[in-house]
Amino acid sequence: MFTIVKLNAINSTNSYLKEWSKEKELSHATVVVAKKQTLGRGEMGSEWLSESGKNLTFSILFRFSNFSISNQFYLNCAVSLSLYDSLLPIIGKNLTIKWPNDIMSANKKLGGILIENTVKSGFIKQSVIGIGLNVNQVHFPDSLPNAASLRLASNKIYDLDGLLQSILEAVKKRFNQLKRGEFRALNNAYQKVLYRRNVVSKFSDGKHIFNGKIIAVLTDGRLQIELENKELQIFSLKEIKYIF
Repeated sequence: MFTIVKLNAINSTNSYLKEWSKEKELSHATVVVAKKQTLGRGEMGSEWLSESGKNLTFSILFRFSNFSISNQFYLNCAVSLSLYDSLLPIIGKNLTIKWPNDIMSANKKLGGILIENTVKSGFIKQSVIGIGLNVNQVHFPDSLPNAASLRLASNKIYDLDGLLQSILEAVKKRFNQLKRGEFRALNNAYQKVLYRRNVVSKFSDGKHIFNGKIIAVLTDGRLQIELENKELQIFSLKEIKYIF
């Protein structure tokens, strides 16, 4: 199913794959893997820092024929759950998905996902899915106090190629669910492993710090939080963040 292209160094696998797809008719499920990214990107324009040759940084190109933009939340579920499925045997019960798609081991971040869609007439025609996973790296800069890796979590060194194949197999299974329209199953699986769901946590909306607990992620991707006074509020990605 997957066509894998390996590169030594690139600015960003997402950027590379997007530009390449404009120049050439790439096959469905093309994967670009880089040993090193010089300008890796995360959600909301954040920088993704990764030690060369120690981690997995790759992007997958998917094309869709009839996938409504209104269902993009389920695309996020499928990708997030793919990582969760492949890492669960390694990490165990401490593994969760932090809204919208960070992969957590306890309170430490193992990896993140960046999905960039090409939309036409209300339908997603193409998705470039970037995945960054900390695997064998053991030292992280002070600017990333919540970063962790599979090695730190399990005290084992991992074969990157083998791990990539495991993740891609999980992606294949979850995307088959997506193609079959099994949205409820994807939603239920995602909500079940959501980081700190129904647990009182500290948040910031940019103006105030407050306590609340996540009730659910709505099907439009927004976060539903119950405040201390039992009031329910809904937040989009740019409106709220965790305070650790």
